[in-house]
Amino acid sequence: MGFIFKGVTTTKLLLQEEQIIAGLRAKDRKTTEYLYEKYSRALYAVISRIITDQDIAEEVFHDSFIKITRKIDSYEESKGRLYTWMANICRNSAIDKLRSKELSQSAKTNTIDDFVYELESQSGTMDHVDGIGVKELMNQLNDDQKFIIEYIYFKGYTHSEVSEEFDIPLGTVKSRVRAAIQVLKKNLDKI
Repeated sequence: MGFIFKGVTTTKLLLQEEQIIAGLRAKDRKTTEYLYEKYSRALYAVISRIITDQDIAEEVFHDSFIKITRKIDSYEESKGRLYTWMANICRNSAIDKLRSKELSQSAKTNTIDDFVYELESQSGTMDHVDGIGVKELMNQLNDDQKFIIEYIYFKGYTHSEVSEEFDIPLGTVKSRVRAAIQVLKKNLDKI
């Protein structure tokens, strides 16, 4: 798990949950180190189940850990255990990062060509891809339909993202997708 778990050494002292909370609220450095040593792997695991990219997961973990130490005063013992509260912060941070424009934009920069090339190189099907006839089928669509299909199916945009980014009403996006799929089905039947 990279660098995030190295270098923290505390004594073998076992602190009770109440002592950890009190130490964090007092901004005690040793308590923060103890918390990190005791919970970092478990909290990182919560994040890495949501975000599979290790670098991004580590970034989210560090941001979450800082958030935990800074927001300890908002923790209420009556609502649940400390670990549950911390795990929820980590989980929510991971979900927020996954939904962020930064992450979704980087995912959109990988085109279908990159994906197909990766698959082709792994499976040796480079010669067979052109035989599928996708390009010919796409040429049967009008420009609006081709645009929508390209962004939704090949570039990974959602209907809402296409609507927002290109200022096309959501209903229009959906109707163009339906119309394009009907044209594609009709032409597939001819093959």
